[in-house]
Amino acid sequence: MTLVNASTGSDTSSEGIDSDGQESRISHEPIRPDGIGLMMLNIFRGFCMGAADTVPGVSGGTVALILGHYDRLIAAISHVDTEALGLLRSGKWTELIRRLDLRFLITLGIGIVVGIGSLAGLMHWLLQHRVNETMAVFFGLVLASVWVVRRNVTQWTIPRWILLGMGVLVALGISRIPATTGDASHGFLFFSASIAICAMILPGISGAFILLLLGVYEPVIGMIKGVVKGQIDLDILGRLAVFAAGCLFGLLAFSRLLNYLLKHFRDATMAALIGLMIGSVGRLWPLQRVTAETVDLELKYQEFEWVSPVEYDGSVLMLVVLAIVAAVVVVAADRFTLRMQSSASGA
Repeated sequence: MTLVNASTGSDTSSEGIDSDGQESRISHEPIRPDGIGLMMLNIFRGFCMGAADTVPGVSGGTVALILGHYDRLIAAISHVDTEALGLLRSGKWTELIRRLDLRFLITLGIGIVVGIGSLAGLMHWLLQHRVNETMAVFFGLVLASVWVVRRNVTQWTIPRWILLGMGVLVALGISRIPATTGDASHGFLFFSASIAICAMILPGISGAFILLLLGVYEPVIGMIKGVVKGQIDLDILGRLAVFAAGCLFGLLAFSRLLNYLLKHFRDATMAALIGLMIGSVGRLWPLQRVTAETVDLELKYQEFEWVSPVEYDGSVLMLVVLAIVAAVVVVAADRFTLRMQSSASGA
């Protein structure tokens, strides 16, 4: 039986029975040659993911969930396995491209690189000089995203409400953990990379923020900057290779688990993911200021405290307007995405 995914508008094949006795509604989008319209849509999706990854506390996974390609992304990554390696060894390129959904991944990757490259500098300036206004925009984006993504859960039962609550608590707990000073040993780098890459594909949790919490953000960024400037030695290359291996291990292992959960327990999994999104809102609350203890630290090490509207120095009305405009943009982007997918599917 073939059903239509409510979030993507694409045909998906039902597989198996979930824990509530319901038929699972999702596998992944069938791989087909992507038309120009769909390729442009995927570049746009990637651009939005890259832009989101430049903001502390915002996850590219959240954007993927909003724009309707989260399932397809997780499924494509999870297919990097022994079967794919067998196709690579035997030179079956067409089958390999179909299995890994490479057209989709490549166009998405192009958008991510463009998004990060074009907006990283701007976002750094905004977070330094217009932090409250920037947080107001992302606060509105995430709240509207929760409203859009909620339709991925077809029926809200008590267990699913509980999972949503657990997701909220996990995200809130992670956002309250102070950054620590870790080490750059090979074992700890591998562990940190494995954890951070998992966070990057989860809505509501920032992978860069996890690296900061574990105390390895600065060492890793320092090594990358050193390589770019030509300061290369075997020790740095070895550590970066270990970090990359940890990312690959975490991505492949976790994506397969997440893909399985989305196939067989979609409503429950989506409820928990929506909870993570809601829990991330606290970190984006626009009425906040840098604490006196961290005001002289670098931006990535600063801590913030909430303030009341009376204590806020700027215009509260401006923050409200920015949040509303951002929310409208999300709803408009959702409708645009559905129209593009419908048009591409009918082509």
